[in-house]
Amino acid sequence: MKKWHLHDFNTVLEELETGMDGLSEEQVNERLKKYGENVLPSEPPPSIVKIFIRQFISPLIYILLAAGIVSLFLKEYIDAGFIFTVLLLNSIIGTYQEYNAAKSASALQNVVPHLAQVIRERYKAEIDVKEVVPGDIVILEAGQRVPADLRLIKTNNLEIDESLLTGESLPVAKHTDTLEGEDISLGDRKNIAYASTVVSRGSGLGVVVGTALQTEIGKIAQFISAPAEANAPLVQRMEVFSKNVALAVLGAAAILGMIALARGIEAQAVFFMAVALAVSAIPEGLPVGLTVTLSIGMNRMAQRNVIVRKLVAVEGLGSCTVIASDKTGTLTHNELTVKLLQLPDGKKFVITGEGYNPEGHVKPLEHAVLDEQDKISLRRLIEASVLSNEAAFYQRGETWRYQGDSVDVAFLVLGVKEGIKQEELLKSYPQVGVIPFDAQHRYAAAFHETNGKIRAAVKGAYEALLPMCKTMLNEKGGEEPVDPDHIEQMAFKISEQGYRVLALADGLIDKPADSNPGEAANLDETSLTGLTFLGLVGMIDPLRAEAKAAVKESIGAGVQVNMVTGDHPLTALAIARELGIAQSIDQVITGSELAKCCAETESDKFSSIVGSKTVFARVEPLQKQLIVKGLMDKGHFLAVTGDGVNDAPALKEANIGVAMGSGTDAAKETADIVLTDDNFASIVAGIEEGRVAYDNIRKVIYLLVSTGFAEIVLFTLAILLGFPIPLLAAQILWLNLVTNGVQHIALAFEPNEGDVMKRKPRSPEEGIFNPLMIREVLISGAFMGIVAFGLWAYLVGYLGWHEFAARNSVLLLMVLFENFHVLNCRSERKSIFRMPFFSNRLLIYAIIIAQAIHLVSMQIPFMQMVLSIEPITFVQWFTTMLIASTVLITMEIFKLFYATNLCHKKC
Repeated sequence: MKKWHLHDFNTVLEELETGMDGLSEEQVNERLKKYGENVLPSEPPPSIVKIFIRQFISPLIYILLAAGIVSLFLKEYIDAGFIFTVLLLNSIIGTYQEYNAAKSASALQNVVPHLAQVIRERYKAEIDVKEVVPGDIVILEAGQRVPADLRLIKTNNLEIDESLLTGESLPVAKHTDTLEGEDISLGDRKNIAYASTVVSRGSGLGVVVGTALQTEIGKIAQFISAPAEANAPLVQRMEVFSKNVALAVLGAAAILGMIALARGIEAQAVFFMAVALAVSAIPEGLPVGLTVTLSIGMNRMAQRNVIVRKLVAVEGLGSCTVIASDKTGTLTHNELTVKLLQLPDGKKFVITGEGYNPEGHVKPLEHAVLDEQDKISLRRLIEASVLSNEAAFYQRGETWRYQGDSVDVAFLVLGVKEGIKQEELLKSYPQVGVIPFDAQHRYAAAFHETNGKIRAAVKGAYEALLPMCKTMLNEKGGEEPVDPDHIEQMAFKISEQGYRVLALADGLIDKPADSNPGEAANLDETSLTGLTFLGLVGMIDPLRAEAKAAVKESIGAGVQVNMVTGDHPLTALAIARELGIAQSIDQVITGSELAKCCAETESDKFSSIVGSKTVFARVEPLQKQLIVKGLMDKGHFLAVTGDGVNDAPALKEANIGVAMGSGTDAAKETADIVLTDDNFASIVAGIEEGRVAYDNIRKVIYLLVSTGFAEIVLFTLAILLGFPIPLLAAQILWLNLVTNGVQHIALAFEPNEGDVMKRKPRSPEEGIFNPLMIREVLISGAFMGIVAFGLWAYLVGYLGWHEFAARNSVLLLMVLFENFHVLNCRSERKSIFRMPFFSNRLLIYAIIIAQAIHLVSMQIPFMQMVLSIEPITFVQWFTTMLIASTVLITMEIFKLFYATNLCHKKC
C-alpha cells in the first residue's frame, strides 16, 4: 500500500488516472472488475453443522445422553435407540429453526444500504458504498461514514472521529497539505480520511486511494473475525429461567424417584422415569422458541418498513410508552417547498408549485404588480439562497434529480422557477470558501469572488443572521440600518401560519491580501460582519397523509407522542395541533427554556418539566439527549427517532433508537431500528408488531410450562397414592416430541389478536410470569394432571385394566390434552370461540399432524414395541377426545371469570 499522505493530491489524481470531474461508468466497471466490491469480509451465518453440534451442548441433553448410554449397558436396546432417536429429531428440528432464524437476521441487516456521495462524470451521485472504487471523488458531509480510504483534496472545517481506528477520543481536524516523514502514525496523517470513521463536523472532498482490504480498517479485518452477536436480554433471562426450572424439576424427580424406590418399584424403571420426567417437564425448547418468535417478529416488521438491527428491539419496541419523534421527514414528507417571501419593507410574495417540481413562479400577495425594484430585490435574495447552497438540483432527460439537504434543494427549486440556475450562477461568482451548515450555529455561508471582492451569502435562522447584519433592504432598493424588532415581528407572524422561517443576507467583503487567484484565505465566521439583511422565507413541509392517523392510533394505544424539532415554537405548535400532539402553547418548551431549567433545576424537577411537555422547539442537538434522559428518569420506556450524527447520543441513550433510512450512517449504526421509508406510521406499525411478538412469546412459554407442570402433577399423584408409574420413559419422551416439538413453533406464528393497540403499554418492570400467567399455568397444568391421574386410577384401580392398556389410554389422553390446550394458548384473555379459527393455519396443521403421527404409530408394529402402545377403537379415541376437550371448557370459564373481574376493577 502506497503512502499517499506523502504525495501532493494532484500527483495522487494523476497516478490514479482520475480528475475532479470523477470517473466515467466505463472506468468504474473496469475498476470493479480489477479491485472488487468495496466490502470487508464478514462472518457469515453459522453453518448447519455448527448449529447441529450446538444442539447437544446443554445439561439437559447430557442427562438424556447418560440415560441412553446406561440403557445400552443394561441391554435395553429399544429404550436406548429411542432415546438417541429423540435426541436426533430434536436436534434436527432445532437446527432447522435456528439456521432459518440466523439467515433471516443476516438478510435483514443488508436491507438498508450504506450510501456514499461521489462525483461521476461531473455530476453528484449517491451510490452504494460497495460500488466505490479507487479513483472515485467522494463528497464528505457531517454525519456520514467515510466509505473508503481517501486522500483529501478539499476541506472546510472538516473534523473526523477516528476513535474506532486510533483510539483518539477527540475528532481530528483535517487538511489537504502534503506531509513529510516516513513514520507518521495513522492519527497524525491529517490529509487522509479512513474508511469507517465518521465525519463529525464540516465537509470535504477526497479521492479514493484504497477500498475493502486495501484500507487501514481492512488490514485489521484480515486478522480478526466479527464477534458473535450476544443473545437478547429477553432470551438470556429465559435461559436463566430454564436453568432454575431444571434444578427444581431435577430435585422433584429425585424425590419422587426415592419414594418410588421405597414403594418397591424396580430401580431400572425408576431411573428411566426420573430422567424422562425431568427432561419432559423442563422447557428445553424455550430458547429456540424465543429466537424463532423474535425472528418472525423481525420479518413481519421488515414487511412494514421497519428493519431491526438488534433482536431485542422486536420485543422492546412494543413496550415503549413515549415516542420522541423528529418532525421533518418523519411526520412530514421532507420535501420543503418555498411558499412565501417577505422583504424587509414588509412586501409579501407567494410562490406557486409544490415539492421538488420546478414548475411555478413568484407573484405578489397583497399588491397587484411586481415592479422592477421588487424583481431586483427578489433576485438578490434568491441568488443568495442559491449561492449559499450545498445541494444539487439538475435535470437528466425528462427527470429532475436532487442531492442534499431538503432546505437547500427547496432554494434551488425556487431558483430554477425564477431562471436562476446554480451551475450558471457559479460561473459568474466562483466559490472560494464555504462554511457548511452546523446545527449548533444554525446557518450556512459561502464566499464567492466578484470583481476583485468577495461576496458573502448567508442563509439560516434569523436570530443567527441578525448579529451579522448592519443594514437591510428598503422599499426603494437602497439600504437602511437593520431593525431587529421589525424583523422579529415579521418572522413571528410568518411562524404563526405554520411556516418554517429562514433568513437570507449577503454583502461584499474585502479580499484577503494573502490570498491567491481563485482561492480565499482565512475566510470564516469572523468574516461575516456588516452584511445586508435581504428578507425572510416561509417554507412548508406538508404532513404525511398517514401521520395524523398514526399519531391518533399511538395515543389510543397509550403511547404518548412528543415532537422534537429545530423549528420556531409557533411553527411547531401549528403542526402539533394539526396532528393532535398539542393544543396550547403551554405544552411547548424551547431549547433556551430547557437550558435554563437544566442549569437551575434539580434533576427530578427537570424530569417533571420535560414530562409535562409534548412539543420541544428550537432544540439544539445536544439537548435532545437531555430530553431523552429526562423522560426515562420519569419512568418512561422511550423510543426516539433521529437521522443526523448529532442524534447519535440520543439514539444510544434511549431504550429504543429509531434511525431514518435516509439518515446518516452514524445515526443508523447507533440505532436499534431503521425505518426504510422515514415514516412515523412505520414506528406505530413496529410497536404493533412488537406487542404481537411479546404476546406470542408468552403463548409459547404458557404452553411449554403448563404441559410440563401437568406431567409433574400426574406422576406426583400416582407415586404418592401408591399407583404404578403412569407413563414409561419412552412414552414421556414421545409425548414431549409430538407436542412441544411441533406445536409451540406453530404457536409463534399467531397473528395479531386485533386488540393489541387498544391496550395500554405493559410496565417495563413487569416479568413474563405476572399474576395472570401464574394462574393460567397452575390451573391448566393442575387440571390436565389431575384428570389424567383420574383416568389412570379408574382404569388400573377400579376396572383392573392391565398397566399396558391403561398406559396406552393415558398417553393418548395427554397427547389430546395438549392438542386442545394449544388452542387455549392462542389467547390469554379472549375466548377461543371469538377468534378466527383459521387465522393461524400453521397451528391447525400442527395439531392435526401431531395427532395423526400418534394414531399412525399405534398401527405400526415397530412403534408399538418401542412405545408400548396398541391400536384403539374409534369409540375409545372419541371418548378420550371428549375428556381431553374439558381443558378448553375449564380455561374458557377462567377467561370469562378473569374478563368479568377485570371489567369490575375498571368500572
